[in-house]
Amino acid sequence: MTISASGSNLTVQIEQFSLAQTLGCGQCFRFDPVGDNPDRWRGIANGRVLEVSQTGNKLTFYNMEQSEFEAVWADYFDLNTDYISIHAALCADPTLKTACDFCGGIRIIRQDPWEALCSFILSQNNNIPRIKGLVSRLCEQFGDPIDGGFDFPKPETLAALSPEDLAPVRCGFRDKYIIDAAKKFASGEINPAKIAALPLEEARTELMAVKGVGPKVADCALLFGFYKLTAFPTDVWIKRAMADLFSDGLPACAVPYAGVAQQVLFHYYRRAVPAHNTRTKAC
Repeated sequence: MTISASGSNLTVQIEQFSLAQTLGCGQCFRFDPVGDNPDRWRGIANGRVLEVSQTGNKLTFYNMEQSEFEAVWADYFDLNTDYISIHAALCADPTLKTACDFCGGIRIIRQDPWEALCSFILSQNNNIPRIKGLVSRLCEQFGDPIDGGFDFPKPETLAALSPEDLAPVRCGFRDKYIIDAAKKFASGEINPAKIAALPLEEARTELMAVKGVGPKVADCALLFGFYKLTAFPTDVWIKRAMADLFSDGLPACAVPYAGVAQQVLFHYYRRAVPAHNTRTKAC
């Protein structure tokens, strides 16, 4: 990774990274393309507004100090991890190589654990545009104002609410799950530092103590919020992909990077494979 400044902007040269694939593959819900440009995105994370674009292997972070990039965004986009080696391991399997050739620029975003859990609670039985709408309304209604938008609501804020208070978000049956998660985070019953240190199975059990959190939501939170790369969230698309492509289970080469393989398969199967079969699209 090479970093250089140009006026108020920062240019980062990085291999094995696609901004559009990473932000558009369904792992986070607060970024959108700027206008009709699929290579320029704007969003909010870590209490900050970010606008970033990509041309070739160069990223431009707008109005960015190098100190902020190194403290926040390099880690957020997982830019210090050697994805060339990860993809070399995945590509030992020919089917995964095909998927990687299609969307090998995906990196695992390191999100705030609370935001990740809350977002994937809202994701239940939903598609990506609807999830984005729910997350956006939740932030607008209950997040602290920041320059350019709203921060993600703190657990303490949501813990004090009733399901009726969440009515403007239109999250339906998920309202009581959000409040229960907020109460458990705010009280310390769910301790992010403790969960981060636990083995995957024990960490999953801890998160499933929240009402409405099953294995899929827990694994999404563990992968995207706690960076547990052996987590392998299984939704409708992944069940289909595994049945069609890996009926005997995930190849051994992918097990240490199961979360990366999951995102590549998820994006590949949704975008490429359905065009060649007759299955009904689902979220």
